[in-house]
Amino acid sequence: MATQLTIGAFSRITHLSVKTLRRYHDWGLLEPAAVDPDSGYRLYSPAQVPAAQAIRRFRDLEMPIEQVKAVLAADDPALRNELIGAHLRRMEDQLARTRQAVASLRALVEGNRPLAAIEHVTLPALDAIAITENVTRDRVYGWWLDAFSELHTILDRAGRTAAAPPGGVYAQELFETDLGECTVYLPLAAPVASLGRARAHRLPERSLAVAVHEGPHADADLVYAALGTHVAERGIDAGGPVYERYLAGELDGSDPASARTENGWPITAAAAGP
Repeated sequence: MATQLTIGAFSRITHLSVKTLRRYHDWGLLEPAAVDPDSGYRLYSPAQVPAAQAIRRFRDLEMPIEQVKAVLAADDPALRNELIGAHLRRMEDQLARTRQAVASLRALVEGNRPLAAIEHVTLPALDAIAITENVTRDRVYGWWLDAFSELHTILDRAGRTAAAPPGGVYAQELFETDLGECTVYLPLAAPVASLGRARAHRLPERSLAVAVHEGPHADADLVYAALGTHVAERGIDAGGPVYERYLAGELDGSDPASARTENGWPITAAAAGP
């Protein structure tokens, strides 16, 4: 007869509380080997100990319940390892973002962040291939990566390369209401045929107050704060979307922490000078 363990004994073996084991059962993560029909007591098998230990570690790493179920149900070791690896990558990304946020807050509190140098420029009109969509603020980053990947694929298939650094244009509504028009583009020396959601696009001449942001995009608000304050104090805010040019970073394979982005705030033409 197979060995059966009461929930208390199984709890002592696995170092999982009885309450936790009951919760795992309710969630469908770890079904008891048997349930006594008369008493309703949960009974476990020693063979279930490795699964209980694995579940504990998955939950310690904040793996969602449905993902834990998918890992436990995966018969293919390669699929199981991929599911676990994907979660670990998400955890590593989250840890990197936390470290960046801590470093940014420390620099802000200690007041040792250098002020961005601001210039007034007038940029000429520019031909490009672009993707434009209304995007919610919480989706911008993923949309940004997908859109640029699509644009680069189109140029690669056409045997073309971008004529200048890639850029983006973001409507004020994106920041005010968390939903707004976003455009990402690759500058071109000559037009490329539209394909899918990518279209030929012409950026108009624009007068901007610009500053270069060094570091991850999570800190871009600091540069925009400097630009917005600068134009407000001088009464030269022209309204309209903000502009970005990606000088270094994820799009060219660089470390996101060492990214360089030129941020531009629209100003009146007279303020930009000749």
